[in-house]
Amino acid sequence: MSDSKTPSRRSVLKQSALALAGAGLYGAAPFYGPWKHNHAWAQAAQKKPLVIGLTMDASGQYAASGGEERLGAMMAIKEFNDKGGVLGRRIEAIHMDTETTPATGSRVAERMITRNEAAFMIGAVHSGVANAISQVAQKYGAIFMNTNSSSPTEAGKDCHRVKFVWDGNGANFSQAIVKNAIKTSGRNWVLMTNDYVWGHNTSKATRAVVEANGGRIVDELLVPQNTRDFSAYLLKLQQMKPAVVATAVGGDDIKALRQQVVQLKMHQSIAWINNQQDWPDVYGLGPEAIFGVFGTTWYWRLNLPGVKEFVAAYQKQYPGMAIRVPGNVYHNAYMATRELLRCVEEAGTTNNIAVIKKLEGRQMKAADRLQHHDAWIDPATHQCQQTIYMASYNEQQAERDDIYKILSNIDPKEVMDKDAPGACKLESYESTPSYEA
Repeated sequence: MSDSKTPSRRSVLKQSALALAGAGLYGAAPFYGPWKHNHAWAQAAQKKPLVIGLTMDASGQYAASGGEERLGAMMAIKEFNDKGGVLGRRIEAIHMDTETTPATGSRVAERMITRNEAAFMIGAVHSGVANAISQVAQKYGAIFMNTNSSSPTEAGKDCHRVKFVWDGNGANFSQAIVKNAIKTSGRNWVLMTNDYVWGHNTSKATRAVVEANGGRIVDELLVPQNTRDFSAYLLKLQQMKPAVVATAVGGDDIKALRQQVVQLKMHQSIAWINNQQDWPDVYGLGPEAIFGVFGTTWYWRLNLPGVKEFVAAYQKQYPGMAIRVPGNVYHNAYMATRELLRCVEEAGTTNNIAVIKKLEGRQMKAADRLQHHDAWIDPATHQCQQTIYMASYNEQQAERDDIYKILSNIDPKEVMDKDAPGACKLESYESTPSYEA
């Protein structure tokens, strides 16, 4: 977008970095970002588009959820573009497959920032991928909206000043579900855990709540990612005969697990809890496979104002989709993107520090978020505190795809992750590279 007389953004970055390398200072922080002092577009007749990088999986364990969260972000972006963009600038979204792999997440984030000039990044389901992206984002100061990663570490020890976490985490869901499950189903539990950061920390949170309420963890079965044959694990469960199996298994893995549990009829003899059930991972499995009790942050048939309109907007924008109605993953991505763009408008600038300060502590009304309770972004951890729902399969469906029965809605104040604030050490504003896109 530059002619021979106008330096490219990359050349500005290179020259600025070389000039500052000796001093190591840019104000109070080292300069890493590709945005600083690049105002070439100010000379053009039109304002430069605001580039947003979509860091969603299109392959791997969370490909289905990655596709849904990308659609959610795009719907929010379209709504802003239909009104003229943000600050008079059209929003341009670019997407790169993060492949459910942390190394790919790092490469994608680096490329989006340094080559594609992305002002902000949005996405991530796999918590390892989210952590990798956020480390790159913090290096450059690029705001990263982590839409659907649920490991408690994302707003705990792996928090960053530039990262905002929009999903409920394993600690939130465990507090919401475990106490009641001990009362109704029994005290002897087995944990079934995806062998990576989200699984480990979610099961750790579940263990703590079980033991604090008089339950006992009989065993923990670690399941490698991309497991499709669960027969060895299910044989062990048949031998142990626990009262409850608490799973922290996601994506395509949970689809395979659910189908094999039903084949062995083990859903009839053991109580099953899935810490969190993402809509793309259960949609279309059939009624028998949607057994047990599970957590979510949103459902498309909540009896609340605006929900029907939101569903209709999804169906209008994406007609003929295999997933005919939006779920929690889509909702999280839409809300994160919308609030980011609102904060840019309210700040009156794309300056990252100004936008971060608008996001920190942000209060969001329940009616605006299509949930039962008001939500807010915790300024100490950058996690969105929102309504947590407990659900099971709905045997009395009002219409097609009405497959959840919402058992309860829980105020976020009741299920906050109490360990996160102590574990999270946000970088200072001064040590976070500043930029204006």
